[in-house]
Amino acid sequence: MQKYMKKLKDFNELVMFEHSVFSLPFIFIAMVVAANGWFGFWLLLMGVLAALSARNFAMGVNRYADRDIDAQNPRTASRPNVDGRLDGVSILIFIIVNALVFVGVAYMINLLAFYLSVPILVVLGSYSYFKRFSHMAHVVLGISLGLAPIAGVVAVQASIPAWSVLLSLGVIFWVAGFDLLYSLQDMEFDKQNNLYSIPAHFGAEATLFISSLFHMLSVIFWALFVWVAGLGEVAFLAVILSGIMLGYEHHLVRKDFSKIDRAFFTVNGYLGFMFFILIVLDRILA
Repeated sequence: MQKYMKKLKDFNELVMFEHSVFSLPFIFIAMVVAANGWFGFWLLLMGVLAALSARNFAMGVNRYADRDIDAQNPRTASRPNVDGRLDGVSILIFIIVNALVFVGVAYMINLLAFYLSVPILVVLGSYSYFKRFSHMAHVVLGISLGLAPIAGVVAVQASIPAWSVLLSLGVIFWVAGFDLLYSLQDMEFDKQNNLYSIPAHFGAEATLFISSLFHMLSVIFWALFVWVAGLGEVAFLAVILSGIMLGYEHHLVRKDFSKIDRAFFTVNGYLGFMFFILIVLDRILA
């Protein structure tokens, strides 16, 4: 039993399960708005399973593809995919199992979800390879998490309304923006290894500017989402507070690059949950 628990711990470290906080709130925001309130325990369970299996698949592909890169980077050299705790076959099995779970869950939700499941997996898996040939890798990561609201609304009403696209665009630029900040940690490593990150090619100041621009776009798209979806003042408050939190994130990073982890994990984690709670309150008070 202890051996299996250790293996589970290694897989948890591989995919950084706690980072699921970034995508889960926006899936459920879309579901709450689509259902105009509570969407039921069945869809709650399906939403959680879909989100976790999709993210496990994406992180598994990323860690498998990046074994050579992670082994050379001092920041990532102790990850389970490169220090011998998890071999390539184990990671591949993990990837396949999570892909099958995701497709199976999508099938149980509705036909549109099922038809979209494989294309979504293709997008999720592609991020890991973009950094090898394109500076757009940060945006591809944003698209990967930006699919979460689309998945949420499809689960509830088997369609993709305009407001869900606006919510998704906000998530895309939010994630791409904070990934730019996070990637500042590897700027010199990326330069030395010819990896296509924006910090490595354009430098820290340009990266900070682009990240700020992306986050401004996030706030704009989220405001448009609230307006098009016909939500109320509490939902607009969520957008305003998101803008303040993103501003604080940039303040932290500009002041000291050693605060990047705090900005990345703490601020963005709280932002998603704050947004979700206020959207729920908005629907309750409507």
